[in-house]
Amino acid sequence: MLRAGPEHPSPGDTGLGRAPELRVHKRLGHGRRCRAGAAAFNPAAATLSGYCECPRVRKRGSLGQRWRGWGKTQRLRKGLGAEMGFGQTGLGCEGVTHVAGEKQSPGERDHLEAAGHMCVLRDAFDFESPSDVAELIAAENLEAALALHLYRGGRLLQGHGIPFGVIFGGTDLNEDANHKEKNEVMGKVLEEARFAVAFTEAMKDTAQMQWPHATGKIFVQSQGIATIPNVNFNWNTFLQQSEIDQNADNLYVFLVICGLRPVKDPLYLVDVFSEWHQEEPNVYMLIVGPEVDPAFTREVKDRVRRAAGVRLIREMCQEDLHAVVKSCFALVNSSVSEGMSAAILEAMDLEVPVLARNIPGNSAVVEHGVTGLLFTTPQEFIQLAKRLVSDPVLEKEIVTKGREYVRTYHSWQVERDTYQRLIGKLEASLED
Repeated sequence: MLRAGPEHPSPGDTGLGRAPELRVHKRLGHGRRCRAGAAAFNPAAATLSGYCECPRVRKRGSLGQRWRGWGKTQRLRKGLGAEMGFGQTGLGCEGVTHVAGEKQSPGERDHLEAAGHMCVLRDAFDFESPSDVAELIAAENLEAALALHLYRGGRLLQGHGIPFGVIFGGTDLNEDANHKEKNEVMGKVLEEARFAVAFTEAMKDTAQMQWPHATGKIFVQSQGIATIPNVNFNWNTFLQQSEIDQNADNLYVFLVICGLRPVKDPLYLVDVFSEWHQEEPNVYMLIVGPEVDPAFTREVKDRVRRAAGVRLIREMCQEDLHAVVKSCFALVNSSVSEGMSAAILEAMDLEVPVLARNIPGNSAVVEHGVTGLLFTTPQEFIQLAKRLVSDPVLEKEIVTKGREYVRTYHSWQVERDTYQRLIGKLEASLED
């Protein structure tokens, strides 16, 4: 599978995974959303390759994102697929990170195993040109592909003679489409792709406005969510290791899950939150995620080092990250751009209130005052956070509605059915 660098998979971010690297495993376990990528299928072996920051397996993803690759029959022996994070996740993750997302649970792997296919996962950063991909296709006898992120992943699959589909990540539509050269490249990718998947109707509309010739081949499928918190995770030990005062009365921990890169804007709330912590020492902010952008990571570390009440935590494996989300007071998303944040959806599934920056990708899944709270400025975030802390009734209402929303509109089974049907289109192409 081709995973395209640190963009997103927002599809949301998750705090799992480091910089892009190549690792292929027999099983991806509970991979989450990751950076853009691709995966391959093999009817002979029903396994999914991936990454994990856990000691057992190296998994890339986001807290709401996972690796995905689906197929319907065993005839689709092999193919390049897409590395997807869904918790953006994330960890998830647009590039690879389990702070998201970019889906987790044995689900993703089961999608492939149920259909009898093998997934070969590759990071787009591992390829300098399409010719490198051609060599991989020949060496592995790949027959079909699925790429996450129209530009970073999709462009590497052109002209190889194998059918492929693409999944929009978020920044491909929100940012790359505004650059003339990238826009033209993505338009050509869509001409060759058998199908494209958008997480929301709004993303589909945006894509069709940019590339009218793709109308008819773009499908909408929201991210399916399944969470698996580690039941043995020790929250008190985690707080101690994070240098958080456990003796503080009514401790409130706000969690930000994202890869450390500008588009996720993890520093957006640092200053105002630090001021709040100095007024009320029982509130803390934790930023969890992989060091995606080296230069930006240095800036984040420097700012956090000087900010009272703010802590920076390295990426975590999916199960532990879910446990942290479940134990924290609220999940915060301060991204400048999102496709669909798996971290947000996973927090809802874990019955944790969400405070998210009011951007299109977030407002598509968070209804202000109903399934979460949306803010437009750092000052408004503090106002809403204080309101949430002081109003347990509001907290309970948001948590209840949030989980109801995820269970209704982000079904893991529906997602599986959709992708198995779409993979059938690639299989049909092989028979033509």
